[in-house]
Amino acid sequence: MTSKKIDWSSGSWTNEPESSRTEGDRLIVQAVEQSDYWQQTMYGFQHDNGHALLASWDEPFAVEIAFKLDGFSGLYDQAGLMLWHSPTQWIKSGIEINDGVPHLGAVVTDTYSDWSLSPVPEWIGREITIRASRLNDAVIIRARSKEGPWRTVRVARFPYLTSVQAGPFLCAPTRAGFQVTFTRWSLTSPDTDIHIDPPVGG
Repeated sequence: MTSKKIDWSSGSWTNEPESSRTEGDRLIVQAVEQSDYWQQTMYGFQHDNGHALLASWDEPFAVEIAFKLDGFSGLYDQAGLMLWHSPTQWIKSGIEINDGVPHLGAVVTDTYSDWSLSPVPEWIGREITIRASRLNDAVIIRARSKEGPWRTVRVARFPYLTSVQAGPFLCAPTRAGFQVTFTRWSLTSPDTDIHIDPPVGG
């Protein structure tokens, strides 16, 4: 299939952000201070008050979210793509500030959360796309800057076939005033193999 854009009005917020508005094709969202998603691991706490704008994610399409990597400055400022089955089964992948540097990463949660990340300081100021595509009982998560190729972020178990939603998310665990400009939400052709890059959407 060719890329099909999803209208921002198609989604519903898990938790209302501080503010959100559309400007043309863009969605500009400000997170509530101390918002986050995390389940138990290492820290012991459960945070369920992040902001995810979710709509049904039907097979077999891949889902992509694009946003501007600017204005990320506070510890754990984060935005990207959320895949949601339930409050204890979800995956978030995107950019997160850690020790002052933007990192590309993913949190995979099945009762407990884990976290993987890799620094991408060269992506500051660019448009970033996060992509997820289901393959058998897993999702392949990839990311790219507008000028670069796809990078594989994670292959994670996600076997759910019903009650699955996806869409943009953002969280601001440590500060007020964090704002993200999302530029695209789309469905496109799924991955056919982990070793074959998907086409570049737009």
